[in-house]
Amino acid sequence: MKLLSQRSGGRFLRYNLITVTLLLLVGFFWVYPFLWAIAGAFKTQSGLFASGVSLWPNQWDFSNFQRAWVTAGFGQYFFNTLLYSTASTVIELFKSALCGYVLARYRFPGRNLLYALIVATLFVPLASIVLPQFLVVELLGLLNTQSGVILAFSGATGALYVLLFVNFFKAIPEELFDAAKVDGAGFVRLFRLVFPLARPVIATVVIFNFIATWNDFNIPLIYTLSAPDLRNLAVGMFAFQGENSFDWTGFAAGTVISFVPVLLVFLAFQGYFVRGLSGAVKE
Repeated sequence: MKLLSQRSGGRFLRYNLITVTLLLLVGFFWVYPFLWAIAGAFKTQSGLFASGVSLWPNQWDFSNFQRAWVTAGFGQYFFNTLLYSTASTVIELFKSALCGYVLARYRFPGRNLLYALIVATLFVPLASIVLPQFLVVELLGLLNTQSGVILAFSGATGALYVLLFVNFFKAIPEELFDAAKVDGAGFVRLFRLVFPLARPVIATVVIFNFIATWNDFNIPLIYTLSAPDLRNLAVGMFAFQGENSFDWTGFAAGTVISFVPVLLVFLAFQGYFVRGLSGAVKE
């Protein structure tokens, strides 16, 4: 029996080693283009192509970042993108949280219909709302303004976020609300009481919305056509394309600049991320 157990353990260990090795190889090939782009940000223009598939620069060139930040205008694009992403995420977060809280804790005429309509918007293509959204922003006189871009970003229904908050607030024990109501808590106070408990869902909404807004190309392009200085980083990538050439190393440096904030946001909230997606309740 002991010999059989040792053989089974050895076979299991070999299978694990093979599986881990295969996963590492697949992971490396998956992430290699990303690593190559990062390495390209530190290479010279000629060295980028001379080094082939090598990740290590033959000659380090940090001027790529200076060229991207100053010459290509990434300094302005960076702060535009940060403003758009932060403002739209805050608006979307509180909008979806309030909507989810009301749908989860209150019963009123038309509630089920409203809930069904919100769910139905999950199946509406985003491209279909571009024109009406553009007309609304134009009628408000907000074209080619930062406010117009933020409104366009935060004007969607955010149905997925609403559903996450609905599931969370439904799971909170009724006794907590009853105790707060005995102490005289109203709607605003009750919401302020339970909102901090929704950290897993908050983290999920922040990650999803911030990353989507940060990387979005269409909305900043459409709403800032006559105001190039209001572009975000994704649209600003055009700055590296000349009439007869393309600044590949500058482009790589711009790519590094653009993904660092997204990575930091994910690392800051990833602890709650899985729990938020699974509809976890308070800690």
